[in-house]
Amino acid sequence: MAVGHDVDAARWRAMFDQAMARIAGRFKRVEPRATARAFVLGLLSGTERKNCWRLAEQADHARPGPMQRLLRSTRWDVDAVRDDIRAYVLEHLGADDGVLIVDETGFLKKGIASAGVQRQYTGTAGRIENTQVGVFLAYASRRGRALIDRRLYLPDASWCQDAGRRTRAGVPEQSQFATKPTLAGQMIAAALDAGVGASWVTGDEAYGQDPALRTLLESRGPGYVLAVACSTRVRINQGRTAARADAVANRLPASAWHRQSAGPERRVRVTTTGPGSRSGPTGTGTC
Repeated sequence: MAVGHDVDAARWRAMFDQAMARIAGRFKRVEPRATARAFVLGLLSGTERKNCWRLAEQADHARPGPMQRLLRSTRWDVDAVRDDIRAYVLEHLGADDGVLIVDETGFLKKGIASAGVQRQYTGTAGRIENTQVGVFLAYASRRGRALIDRRLYLPDASWCQDAGRRTRAGVPEQSQFATKPTLAGQMIAAALDAGVGASWVTGDEAYGQDPALRTLLESRGPGYVLAVACSTRVRINQGRTAARADAVANRLPASAWHRQSAGPERRVRVTTTGPGSRSGPTGTGTC
């Protein structure tokens, strides 16, 4: 739902119906198809604590069983649904100025059975909590923005190396440990392979500090603006000199900076690539 904008309810419903019709064929039977529709409507509603019990109540279901089965045992190709929705997003929001945005979020949990849950830092709470962490990819353009992919982060020692725990949680046997930047790279590569046109990729320090992700972006072509720590060593003088990012920034003259619009009432200061600087995996970033 758009925040801060008027929404035409009839048009919204028509476009929602189009999106659901796009993925209807991924469900072989009418019952899970209807349940999926009710489930998504519940997620988009104002209902708090969006678990199967609450979403079933929102949909006027007598019990949560159908929604629980949709998530646990119903056979449907979640990645194919992702592909359908990504294509739908591009049809309506695709533009030459498209940007891919990678970020993570945490889902606070009480128990220990949910896949990937453990005590770990999450920005959702701003501290270490018992949580699942997901890495997400969004697409944004002047026409709007939407999520187009997701990956669940599975901690190595507590999950990937515990076969019994993975089996109990229904984690596929072939799943392997991957860092959050690696998951981000997988989603970005999949989007580009699917024809998503992106002028830029953006992300915070958790992703900017990963050399492999920056190398991937260099090889695939889109520009990128990734935050890095001030202590990050970057190379200047055609790669001959290594220095801290904050030291390099502080030495730049005022003429090296210019302001770029980041939307209404927002400004971001960026630096141009001047003589002697080296762009690329060891020299691109913000501080």
